[in-house]
Amino acid sequence: MNDFRTPLSRARGLGSAKHGVSTWIFERVSSLALIPLVLWSVFSGLKLASAGYDGARMWLQSPLNAVLTVLLLVVGIWHMQVGLRVVIEDYISKPFSKAALLLLNLFVCGLGGALAVFSI
Repeated sequence: MNDFRTPLSRARGLGSAKHGVSTWIFERVSSLALIPLVLWSVFSGLKLASAGYDGARMWLQSPLNAVLTVLLLVVGIWHMQVGLRVVIEDYISKPFSKAALLLLNLFVCGLGGALAVFSI
C-alpha cells in the first residue's frame, strides 16, 4: 500500500515531543545546584581529613552541615536516577528489559538515598 502522507502527518499521534523537556531542565538545574554543594563537600572533606571519627561526628552534628550533607545526597542521587533513566530509555530497546532496568534504577537509587539520609 502506498502511503502518500507527509512525514508530519505520519508522525502525528505517535506521542508528545514535549516529554523530555522537563527532564532536560531538571538535569541542568540539579547540575547547577550540585556545583556549590560539591565544592562545599570537597572543602569540608579536606578540612575533616585529619579530624578523625570524633571530629567528623561533631562536625556533622552542626545543623548547617547536616542539612547541606543531606541536600548533597538527595540532589546527587536524584540527578543520578534521572540521568540513568534517560540512558535506559534511549538505549534499551526490549520492553521487558527496559521496564526491569527502570524499576531496578528507581529501587536502587531510592534505597541508597534512604540509607544515606538515615545514616546521617
